[in-house]
Amino acid sequence: MAAENLFVTLTSCAFFMAIVAWVSYQKTKGEVDTKDGYFLAGRGLTGVFIAGSMLLTNLSAEQLIGLNGSAYGFNLSSMAWEVTAAFATICMALIFLPRYLAGAFTTLPEFLKSRFDDDVRRMSVVLFMVGYGLVTIPSVLYSGSIAVLQLFDVPGLLNVTYGQGLVITIVSIGCVGAVYAVFGGLKAVAVSDTLNGVGLLIVGVLVPVLGLAALGDGSVMQGLQTITSTETHKLNAIGGPEDPTPFGTIFTGMIFANLFYWCTNQYVIQRTLGAQNLAEGQKGVLFSGFFKIMVPFMMMIPGIIAYHLYGEGLASIDLAYPRLIRDVLPLYFSGFFLAVLLGAVFSSFNSLLNSAATLFCLDVYAPLKKQMPSDAEMVRVAKIASIVIALFSFLVAPLLQFAPEGLWQIIRIFTGFYNIPVVVIVIVGLFTHRVPAIGAKIVIVFHVLVYGLAKFVFDDVVTMHFLHLYAVLFIIEVGIMLLAGYLRPMAVAWTYEKRDLVDLTPWRYAVPAAMTLLSAVVFLYLLFSPVGLVNGLSKLFWPLVSALLAANILFWWRYLRSHSKLA
Repeated sequence: MAAENLFVTLTSCAFFMAIVAWVSYQKTKGEVDTKDGYFLAGRGLTGVFIAGSMLLTNLSAEQLIGLNGSAYGFNLSSMAWEVTAAFATICMALIFLPRYLAGAFTTLPEFLKSRFDDDVRRMSVVLFMVGYGLVTIPSVLYSGSIAVLQLFDVPGLLNVTYGQGLVITIVSIGCVGAVYAVFGGLKAVAVSDTLNGVGLLIVGVLVPVLGLAALGDGSVMQGLQTITSTETHKLNAIGGPEDPTPFGTIFTGMIFANLFYWCTNQYVIQRTLGAQNLAEGQKGVLFSGFFKIMVPFMMMIPGIIAYHLYGEGLASIDLAYPRLIRDVLPLYFSGFFLAVLLGAVFSSFNSLLNSAATLFCLDVYAPLKKQMPSDAEMVRVAKIASIVIALFSFLVAPLLQFAPEGLWQIIRIFTGFYNIPVVVIVIVGLFTHRVPAIGAKIVIVFHVLVYGLAKFVFDDVVTMHFLHLYAVLFIIEVGIMLLAGYLRPMAVAWTYEKRDLVDLTPWRYAVPAAMTLLSAVVFLYLLFSPVGLVNGLSKLFWPLVSALLAANILFWWRYLRSHSKLA
């Protein structure tokens, strides 16, 4: 019977994955032979594909497992990472993206060269490539493989050891995921991401519904009544000092961590740089922000359901989601779920691979050539670079199982080496005109040294939460750059050189949509707090929600009225 179940699962999984591959091939056939076609999807991505790709690039197996595990073991405080990203998507849509598209940049380091000099570009490329190659890409492969190993007993099925099963799973996932990035370029990544995103939404809705039905003995409403009336401390998103994400960090380092990720991280922003026009880019970025608002319901409520079903009896909090999946998901749906899970892993992996190859070709390989390489040569080099980077990640990923402090700690520590200096340099570079390149170079060196000392040498002295440390370093480093601009200003002020390759007319509803998105964030924090569901709805809940709704309606009315007069 087990063999039959496995056959059904694998066959249906292969069927769904084949559909995604076929549609991606049809959408990209003949469009990846040029540099812009391979790296930026021919600058023709619409809002739907941008939103779908950004969502799947961001959400992967580590969120499915990790966020549900955090909800099971603690509460909803870790939803801050997902929900507050909405603010960063608004900044990207309204502030950063118009400037990126006006300059027609292909990579972030290309902008840094334009704003500062070639040395700053090289230093930023080193930061990105080291971070991607040693940590980010291997960790995506490793966490995805762990999820597959937990949900499907690969060592038992193949009669191998756990370590061998891990390596087999990593290489299998990596090889399939690399096909999109190597042969299809960014558009294949974006199309496959969007299709897998639809699958993720289906699973994201289905699993909590089935879980609530299991909790309520067949009644979804009874299950909902259970989680909202008993053990309601689990629904608290206002994290305390002992919780994974203290509430105060939302207003310090998390702002800058999210700004880095959504506004300056090459592998996330690359699909926005390939937007058909500014309006489509803004739609895609803001839509992805609305999707992030749904994450607590799709990727954390199942963890709370698991807590009510199993109590504290699971050996690890990371087993909460896999156990719930095994118990509530029908057999005929298991193949579809596996396809979605693998699709989420493929998305993050092939997006990273495509972006790493883009950085290498445009910011390392091309500048070393005396003459600009042809498009055909650039695409060929990009494919070779993707294969080399993929093979390197296959070697590094299995080593993460030996990390003494765990995967999350490794990612958290090493991302801190480059996220804050990058966002500092970009923000100061965009909004000042005479800060020189030396300021950016000092910031990069200063941050790597100080952050390394704080985390590895004086970690017993520097005991503040790492997100608070981000904020402190951000303020200091902005000060360093402004001081450099004061002491050694550029002789000629930098001016933004516009290259109108795409239509830069903004989306008409971008500003009111951003207002609604911020309101949705506030609503979630009202709902999942002592004002809301924790210990029962307070008397303040409905008046506050009504005021929030009224403010939204008034804002939209006044905005549309004023713009209709202008039209």
